[in-house]
Amino acid sequence: MKNAETPVFKLVLFGPESSLGNALMAELLSRQHEVTAVVDDLNRHTARPGLHFKIGGLDDADQAEQGAAGGSAVIALLSALAPGDLPGQARLSEALVAGLERTTIRRLLLVGDFAVLDEPAKYSEVERECVDHVVDGLQRSALHWTLINTPQALPDEGWARVAAGMADMLELDLHRGEHLNFVV
Repeated sequence: MKNAETPVFKLVLFGPESSLGNALMAELLSRQHEVTAVVDDLNRHTARPGLHFKIGGLDDADQAEQGAAGGSAVIALLSALAPGDLPGQARLSEALVAGLERTTIRRLLLVGDFAVLDEPAKYSEVERECVDHVVDGLQRSALHWTLINTPQALPDEGWARVAAGMADMLELDLHRGEHLNFVV
């Protein structure tokens, strides 16, 4: 039974078809939040209480706005949508930020290949510019964002711990405007 005093997030999840996406859906549903997973094929998924699916993506600001509609917070797993492709992740992020600017949603967790911020010398100039572009767009927006480095391959219990940490960030409104690594 849901406690009427407990605030409920209506979370929109872009990139749910990954280990972290599955762990996030399980964790958020266990905390009685509503989750809308934005996917490209509804036939591959089964809805259950609190979990909804919507066709969409992050190809442009209009699509991002429509995908996020009805949510109170967004998690975008950029590394699941464009694995190892920093220019692609930057384009997705730009579309998402532009789309969210048109909504009332202000809380955003972006999970991507942001390790370049920790060790820029290990990356090419193009990769550094892509991530700088993402950070610049976020800083100029009205969003309350958090950048999270994609955790490396983890066992299932590791993904569950990362998902729990991300859910805590949303519930407690922690780490606004910060770049984080999860150490599991």
